[in-house]
Amino acid sequence: MTQPTTPQRPLKVLAAMSGGVDSAVAAARAAEAGHDVTGVHLALSANPQSFRTGARGCCTIEDSRDARRAADVIGIPFYVWDLAERFREDVVEDFIAEYEAGRTPNPCLRCNEKIKFAALLDKALALGFDAVCTGHYATVVLNEDGSRELHRASDMAKDQSYVLGVLDERQLAHAMFPLGDTLTTKDEIRAEAERRGLAVAKKPDSHDICFIADGDTQGFLADRLGKAEGAIVDESGARIGSHEGAFGFTIGQRKGLRIGHPAPDGKPRYVLDISPVNNTVTVGPVEALDVTALGAIKPRWCGTAPAGPGTYTAQLRAHGGETEVTAELIDGELQVRFAEPVRGVAPGQAIVLYDGTRVVGSATIATTRRAAAAV
Repeated sequence: MTQPTTPQRPLKVLAAMSGGVDSAVAAARAAEAGHDVTGVHLALSANPQSFRTGARGCCTIEDSRDARRAADVIGIPFYVWDLAERFREDVVEDFIAEYEAGRTPNPCLRCNEKIKFAALLDKALALGFDAVCTGHYATVVLNEDGSRELHRASDMAKDQSYVLGVLDERQLAHAMFPLGDTLTTKDEIRAEAERRGLAVAKKPDSHDICFIADGDTQGFLADRLGKAEGAIVDESGARIGSHEGAFGFTIGQRKGLRIGHPAPDGKPRYVLDISPVNNTVTVGPVEALDVTALGAIKPRWCGTAPAGPGTYTAQLRAHGGETEVTAELIDGELQVRFAEPVRGVAPGQAIVLYDGTRVVGSATIATTRRAAAAV
């Protein structure tokens, strides 16, 4: 039997405060629960004034000030920690390199793995803190044998366990998610923030990548990788268009292909494959996107690694649904088969396995097998 983690003694807690409403309410709840809470804002940009006003994340001057004001209202100490260089190396450069290699990364997942629950947690433990608190919507549960598990949030509509699937049991032992086990809507979280006098109560959310100032991912990549004209081809290999860089495309993309003439059947075409070696993008009909199996590397387990084949549900995107799969770890690679074909699966994305609401683990998609593969 499992139950939400409820520490019997007050903990020394470091609350990561992004400047948004969720992390502010999480810090307030941790303090109200009797923990010794210190707020910290992570300065992740070497030039934060260049980032757009209103962006959610850890990159704007406004966010830093909002976090400080929230900490003052809660009545907790507050600091700003400079992790810009680590963020640049582990998240931004990884993001660029993945696109350059023809893959589609998830920078938020990488930030949780490398920054919030590696760099930040390690520093917190070294300074004598017991736990790191964030505003993520997920739940840590404690088993009778003392082991911990990561579960989905009580409210599936806000669940963020997908981007936390990279956390191992050691990290879960020092993670606190005060928002995850309460069934409240975002409006209720905002109302709670307002009752607590937190000025971020009405601050809008943003789903943009925090380090891309204008939200133009393709322009961001072109500035760093340079434009390189290449071919857009159909499944037979015939050239039907051109592009300025294969990095500007993702598997399953339909819009922005700028193909001069329609397909013979008149139906829309989608990106099926991206080849950085010859800078070629292959397009075809939507049914050619059907994926029946995949191989994923760099598995990380939220507890003990599963032994042998098993049946799970899988999530392939941060805001995607679940699909039934069978999975087995073979020679360090996760081999996954889908009960029904799925579409828009791209190398570089994370696949997160679930057993009910429990997060089993996460791995990075390396290869896919299609029902109708591109030639």
